[in-house]
Amino acid sequence: MSADILSIRSVSKNFPGVLALSSVSFSIREGEVHVLVGENGAGKSTLVKILCGYYKPDKGKMFYRNKPYLPETPRAAMDAGIRAVYQEFNLLSYLSVAENIFFDRLPRKGILVDKKKLHANTVDVLKRVGLDVDPGMPVELLGVAQMQLVEIAKAISSKCSMLILDEPTATLSQGEISRLFEIIKTEQQQGLTVIYISHRLKEIYEIGTRVTVLRNGELVSTNDVDKVSVPQIVSMMVGRQMGVEYPFNDAISPKSEPRLEVKNLIIAGNPNKISFELKRDEILGIFGLVGSKRTETVRALFGADIKRGGEILLDGKKLDIRSPRDAVKRGLCLLTEDRKTQGLVLDMPLASNETLAALNRVTKLGLVNKHVEHFESRRLSKGLAIKTPSVYQLARNLSGGNQQKAVLAKWLFRDAKVLIFDEPTRGIDVGAKYEIYLLLWRLLSEGKGILIVSSDLSELMGVCHRIIVFSGGQVSGEALRPDFEQERILKYAYRVS
Repeated sequence: MSADILSIRSVSKNFPGVLALSSVSFSIREGEVHVLVGENGAGKSTLVKILCGYYKPDKGKMFYRNKPYLPETPRAAMDAGIRAVYQEFNLLSYLSVAENIFFDRLPRKGILVDKKKLHANTVDVLKRVGLDVDPGMPVELLGVAQMQLVEIAKAISSKCSMLILDEPTATLSQGEISRLFEIIKTEQQQGLTVIYISHRLKEIYEIGTRVTVLRNGELVSTNDVDKVSVPQIVSMMVGRQMGVEYPFNDAISPKSEPRLEVKNLIIAGNPNKISFELKRDEILGIFGLVGSKRTETVRALFGADIKRGGEILLDGKKLDIRSPRDAVKRGLCLLTEDRKTQGLVLDMPLASNETLAALNRVTKLGLVNKHVEHFESRRLSKGLAIKTPSVYQLARNLSGGNQQKAVLAKWLFRDAKVLIFDEPTRGIDVGAKYEIYLLLWRLLSEGKGILIVSSDLSELMGVCHRIIVFSGGQVSGEALRPDFEQERILKYAYRVS
C-alpha cells in the first residue's frame, strides 16, 4: 500500500451565508486515482480551490509529502506539483498548441523563443497524451476533446505530481473517454497521483482506486471503489435512498397532433434538409455524436445560428425566426449547453437573471421595481426549489443544478411554450438531475413542449417518449419508447446497417 502524498485534516471554509467545508479530513495515497464525488454544493470545488491556492482554509491543516502545505497563490501550488484541469478550459485561443502548453516556461535563445526546441518539446508531450496535431495550430481550431488533451499535456509537461481532473468526460464521446482513461492509467504507472471529480458514477469503477463522498460540506466516507456500489454512493451523496434513476410518467401519453414542426430546415454549414416534429404531451429526445449538427439545429430553431431555408411551425402557425428575440417573443426558448456563458449573467443576482427575459413585467418608466422583482424571484425560486440563501445571491455562486434551474426560471417567467434543453444535466449531480427530470414532467403536464438534446443516451432512454437520431447533419433514424435499444440507436448514429 502506497504512502499518503496528501493529508487533509479538519479543513473548514466559510463564505457569506454558506459553510462550504466543515472539518473535512481524509488522505490521498501516492499513485492512486482518488475519486471525489458529491452533489453540487457539497464542497468539492471549494476543496480543489484550496488545494490549488485560490482560497485559504479558515481552519485546519494540510500536509503534502509530509510537509505543511498552504499555497499562497495558484503559482505556489503549481510549483509544488499540483495542477488542475477544470470544466472551463484555461487556454488562450489565439495562441498555438505549443505556446499554450509551455506558456509560462517557453524555451529561449537569449531573449528570443527557441521555436525549434519548443516544437520538439511539444511533440514529445503530445505523444504522451496521444494527440496528433500540429504544435503550431491555434487552439481555437481544435475540438473540445483535443482541447481537453492539450490541458492535460500542459499539466503533465511540468513537474506535476498530482493532477486534479474536474468533470473531464462531460463533453467527450465514449471513444474519447476510453482514450482519456488509457492516458490516466499510463501516467499513473509513471507515479502520477490523480484526483478525479465526476458525476458519472459508473466511471468510478473503470478508473478509480478509492472514492471519497462529500455532502453539504462534510465528509461522509472514504472507501475502496470495489467495496461500495453505485446505489450506496448515491445514498451517501444525497443523504437518502433514491428510487428509480429516471422518473418516467406512464400517465402522460403523446397526442397525434404536432406542437412544433420543423420542415426542410437548412442551416449554415450543412447542405442537408432536416425535418421532424414534436407532438403534444411528448418529451422528444435528440441524440447524435459530436459533429452530427444536433446543437446547431436547435440553435437555428432559436435564431442563434443562421437558417438558410425551411419552415418552423408552432401550434400550426408558421414562425418567422431570424434572431433569439424573435424566438422568445413567439414562445420558443433554448436552455443552452453552456449555462455559464450563454444562459446566465454570472455577476448579476439570481433575481435579476430570473426576470431578465421579461423586464417589462418588473420595470416602470425604465426602472426596476425591486419589490416586484423580489416577489417574482421568490415565487420562481420556490416553485423550482432553487437552493440559495437569498434571491440576491450572485448567479456564479450557485451550484450547477441551481444555475440550471435559474435559466429555466428565466424562460418560465417569459411564459415559454416550447422549451429546448441542450444537455440539461451536464455537470449536475445525481440528486439535482432527478429534480430536473421531475420538473420536465411537471412542465409537460402544464402544457409545455419539451425537446431534449443530450449526448447521454441512457438519459434520453430514461425520460423520453421518442428519440430521433442525427448523423452527418441529417435525421438518420428514430425509435419509440417500446423499441428503445442502445445498440439500435447507436447504429443510427454511426449509420451501421
